[in-house]
Amino acid sequence: MAKCAICGKAAHFGNNVSHSHRKSSKMWKSNIKHVKCNVEGSPKRIYVCTSCLRSNKVERAM
Repeated sequence: MAKCAICGKAAHFGNNVSHSHRKSSKMWKSNIKHVKCNVEGSPKRIYVCTSCLRSNKVERAM
């Protein structure tokens, strides 16, 4: 679900590294919003990241 329909941005995975250098898994979630946009002329609800919304890569439906 947490994947941008425009650019494909999704969650990233890596490690939390403590001061004693012990590692535990960590997940960074992308800032994904469920917005109503015009898709091929008709309004549909899609998941879009906020960087695509700010750069006007999608047209919001009102």
